[in-house]
This record gives sequence, structure tokens and C-alpha cells, in this order.
Amino acid sequence: MERAATNPYLELRRRILDGVYSPGDLLVPATVGEQLGVSRTPIREALIRLEIEGLVTKVSRGFQILRRTPEEILDICEARIALESAVARSAAQRRTELDLARLRRSLDEAREETDPDVRLRRHAEWHVALRLAAHNPTITELMELLDTRLHVHDGSASRAPSNLDLIEGEHEDIYQAVAEGDGDRARELMVAHQSRTRDIRIAEMAAKNG
Repeated sequence: MERAATNPYLELRRRILDGVYSPGDLLVPATVGEQLGVSRTPIREALIRLEIEGLVTKVSRGFQILRRTPEEILDICEARIALESAVARSAAQRRTELDLARLRRSLDEAREETDPDVRLRRHAEWHVALRLAAHNPTITELMELLDTRLHVHDGSASRAPSNLDLIEGEHEDIYQAVAEGDGDRARELMVAHQSRTRDIRIAEMAAKNG
């Protein structure tokens, strides 16, 4: 038995997002509770919260890490493109000097990283900084939900150095448009950026399922 988890929900969520549990894995509350040193009830409550987030689904024996089809991933990506492009446009119109400083620092930190996993995480943090610059809490909340659902299905193609280099350049271009207050340009660049990363995800999933 592991040391008791102080927050079963956060621990299970972390394990799912970190790939400790993979799509299709079965989580039986009694078994998971024994592993984490927590009773069955808080484990079930945590799994129900994760079900609401779209990370697990209820099955006869417990909860299963949700395995999404390429079509479902495409739907999530399309929703993400619509919202993230609105974020970019709003950020160009509402950003403060502090927002620009956060975005610049996030870009520089990503550029300095060599580890692909950390570098990808830094790029994700840049998107979070952009959402803060948009000053629209509702969109930020919705984007966090979509990010969570997509993250579980990140493949090796997302971490490829060539893709990370392209992301870096795309983020730099969007940053420049935001800094110049060009909302339309920022939106167009974000649509192109998210469309390209969508195509990478779908192609990789199709290859695996083919």
C-alpha cells in the first residue's frame, strides 16, 4: 500500500494526465483505494468528478479511462480552435504590459528547454498565459476542460523536435500580433496553429487505429 493520498481526486487526475493510467484501463474503487491508502468512498467521489471532466466513464466493474475515437478528438479540436482563436483576438485587444511580459517570459523559457516533455509543457503554459491576457474567465474555464481531455491523447508526434520548433515559431508570431494589438491577425494565426496541431493528432491516431 502506498502512503495515503491527501487528495484522491488530484492524485488520480495527475496519474491519468501523466500517463500512469492509460485510455482503456479499468479503475476499481476498492483496488485503487487500497493502492492509495484511502477508503472506497472518497475514491468513488473522485472518480465521479473525473467522469464529469470527461476523463473516465462508468462501467459495470468500476470506471474506465476514457478511450476516444479520432472523430471525438476531431470534435474537441474543432471546439478548441473556435475558443482559442477568440482568446487570441481578445488578448490583442485587452492585454496589459504585465500580460505581455508573462507571454514573453513563457516563450523564452520554452526556447531554453531541451527535454521534449518539458518543452511541450512550457508551450502549454504559454497558452495559459495568453488566456489570462484575454481576460475572459469563462473561455479560460472551458479551455482548461478541453486541454485536459486532449492531453490524455497526446502522442509522440506532439513531442517531436520538428513540431516543437514549429510551435515555437507560431507562438512567436501570435505574440507579435497580440503585442501590436492586431486582433484579426492574432486570430488568423491561432486558427492556423491549432489546425496544424489538430491534423498531427488525427493523423497519428489514424495510423495507430489503422
